[in-house]
Amino acid sequence: MRIPAVAEALARWLAMLGGLALVAVTGLTVTSIAGRALTRQGLGPIPGDFELVEALTAFAVFAFLPWCQLRRGHATVDVFTRALPERANRAIDLAAELLMTLVVVLIAWRLWHGMWDKLRYHETTFILQFPLWWSFAAAFAAAAAGVLVSFCVVALRLRELLAVADDAAHDAGGDAPGDAGGAP
Repeated sequence: MRIPAVAEALARWLAMLGGLALVAVTGLTVTSIAGRALTRQGLGPIPGDFELVEALTAFAVFAFLPWCQLRRGHATVDVFTRALPERANRAIDLAAELLMTLVVVLIAWRLWHGMWDKLRYHETTFILQFPLWWSFAAAFAAAAAGVLVSFCVVALRLRELLAVADDAAHDAGGDAPGDAGGAP
């Protein structure tokens, strides 16, 4: 049971783009701080550095989300569930994935609305005057990919739960779901 290759590739590329965004944030921050320290030598901070850091960091957060979801990278507490049967743990995993998917859908929906509000009212950043909807669009694109990956992960968890249920039926001596019970 695997995630579709397209979803996995999308998540991987977004995570790499998020990493590049954080590298850019680091370079921008170091350069701006160094410029502040060297004002006597004619340098200065990068204008609007905090605006760029804010936009790039927001994108990075949503760019990492699909990869984290795909790799089960979210924090889990399994102290109480270790003693449960595998079927119960699979059901809990499915429920957690469904809840996470609902959260990601909600976030993407609100980013979509935020993007259109910023576009409609022509809001810009204070110093650089770049349109705010650009940041929302980048974050929304990553969140939309997160929605796609989340649905794929839910489908995978459902297949895992059904496989465990099927194995349990075989172990109990029963017929597999859909099996006519007759000899071949």
